Amino acid sequence: MKVVNITFKFADGSPDETHPAVEGESVLDVALNNDIKLQHNCGGVCGCSTCHVYIEAGMDDLPDISDKEEDYIDRAVDPRINSRLGCQCVVQGNEDIVVTIPEQDFLGH
Repeated sequence: MKVVNITFKFADGSPDETHPAVEGESVLDVALNNDIKLQHNCGGVCGCSTCHVYIEAGMDDLPDISDKEEDYIDRAVDPRINSRLGCQCVVQGNEDIVVTIPEQDFLGH
């Protein structure tokens, strides 16, 4: 099973954290498994925008964005060209990933 590292950066200024991720895990899974606060109101099934993150590196190694995910990103706070939903960013095991987690002090869609 392939393993990569996910580095989490935080918009609130918290120190970066790097954690291993195995192929098939999502960015959301890795965050929650390591006590990183990342909202997920829908339970991680691409039904809201609360696990919105910015992919700073490793985007080419993630699954393509679906129309459904794109619709929810449009509802996120401050969407950018590198926006993704953490629940949909499934590790494929080839490239390390760097993620910025936006401020988490809101109630999302």
